Amino acid sequence: MNDLITVVDWSRWQFALTAMYHWLFVPLTLGIAVIIAVMETVYYRTRSPKWLRMTKFWMTLFGINFAMGVATGIILEFEFGTNWSNYSWFVGDIFGAPLAIEGLLAFFMESTFIAVMFFGWKKVSPGFHLAATWLTAIGASLSALWILIANGWMQYPVGMRFDPEQMRNVMDNFWAVVLSPVAIHKFFHAVLSGWVLSGVFVVGVSCWLLMRKRERDFAISSIKVGAWIGTIGILGTLWTGDSSAVDVARVQPMKLAAMEGLYNGGRSQSLVAFGILNPDKRYDNDADPFLFKIDIPYGLSILANHDPHSFVPGITDLINGMTIDEQGDTVRTGSYAERIASGLEAHNALRLYDAALASGDKEAQQRLRNDIDAHFADFGYGYLTDPSEAIPPVAMTFYTFRIMVCAGGYLLLFFVVALFAVYRKEKWFDSRLIQWGGLLTIPVVWICSECGWITAEVGRQPWIIQDLMPTRAAISDISASTVQTTFWMFAAVFTALLAAEACIMLKQISKGPEK
Repeated sequence: MNDLITVVDWSRWQFALTAMYHWLFVPLTLGIAVIIAVMETVYYRTRSPKWLRMTKFWMTLFGINFAMGVATGIILEFEFGTNWSNYSWFVGDIFGAPLAIEGLLAFFMESTFIAVMFFGWKKVSPGFHLAATWLTAIGASLSALWILIANGWMQYPVGMRFDPEQMRNVMDNFWAVVLSPVAIHKFFHAVLSGWVLSGVFVVGVSCWLLMRKRERDFAISSIKVGAWIGTIGILGTLWTGDSSAVDVARVQPMKLAAMEGLYNGGRSQSLVAFGILNPDKRYDNDADPFLFKIDIPYGLSILANHDPHSFVPGITDLINGMTIDEQGDTVRTGSYAERIASGLEAHNALRLYDAALASGDKEAQQRLRNDIDAHFADFGYGYLTDPSEAIPPVAMTFYTFRIMVCAGGYLLLFFVVALFAVYRKEKWFDSRLIQWGGLLTIPVVWICSECGWITAEVGRQPWIIQDLMPTRAAISDISASTVQTTFWMFAAVFTALLAAEACIMLKQISKGPEK
């Protein structure tokens, strides 16, 4: 049992390592592709050499980043087979479909037109080249769409049925999977946050050029495009973040409770603007959840349900069986202890069904199939031994969520100031304070982006598929030493790739745009 837990922990750490490195590259790819397409559109309309230089300079940085993102992304997808083979078997018919579409359609489209974008300047017409640039940007977003549909399904499994003969889930409604509100909101939130990150990157690098007193006209024009794309992105990210919060409240209420450090919920629930968690707090004791906090009255009820007087359940409420349904209504379900017992009933019925199938007992098969269906909603809970195991890491979820929100607020202010300065107070960009502010905001936006993913993924633990399969049931039959070895190998390789990208990018930025 201890070895099993070790394998689970190391497999989770390895996947988290790969995903976080991969996410360093993805949002920049999503956003800067759009910025390049906008710049080339201006060049196509004006035929100004300045805009051609801008397009080619930022396109070079895009190409460096794109190559690194592909390298980490391929490894990430292969880990589902190497480390999470039970998961891949259990839901492969569902989870594999959007990933296959992403590889065959979106990534193929993106990879095809990126070749035209880089090598077709004097080989195709300007109009065709512009179309290739836009299709590359669209292809990158389509890749994100199908990957986030797969991820959204893990957060909110729909459009499927369980087939006891195969002992796996199969898709029975493709469009329910594709059009899941969780997946759609995650897609727009992720893509628009990529616009934010790329806008900050372009503004920050341009500030570095100004700091070096180089390419002033080039830098100011780049700041205008980057700031506008970033502003659209941050406003869209705030809007989709609100929609995602409503989704979380209705289909992953335990994640929302962890994000807020909320143990005992209620109506007209306040939102914690800032707080320090009490490390001694448990769901089954009377300790105060916070050592210190500042509340926003009615904030959480508004965030979760758009109703200042609505009920928001806490961790203890959920464990005791009080929650809200997908329509936002307060309902009482079975307690987690009862759901664990119900999940064990489903497991037992499945074992008996397998025996009945082997013996050809049709009557027993039908009876046991009914038993499985009756308890299948609690199937994942049958792997748990105690209700406390269904609580995600509260501290990590709580603090990363607040870092993301605070950084997002700062980024909104950053773009407002950047737009005001670039159009009304251009001389501000001669100030070292403004130049350093633009440059130092680059790490801030990456921290914000990574904290968003940590909140989303850590907050749904212990589930790899919400309420259906915990991580402990999803792993491959491999030794802990194997996972440990590959973890450190990947850590070394990814760090080397990141260092290589940083060196190449810094060299290219230092070189500046072509004369």
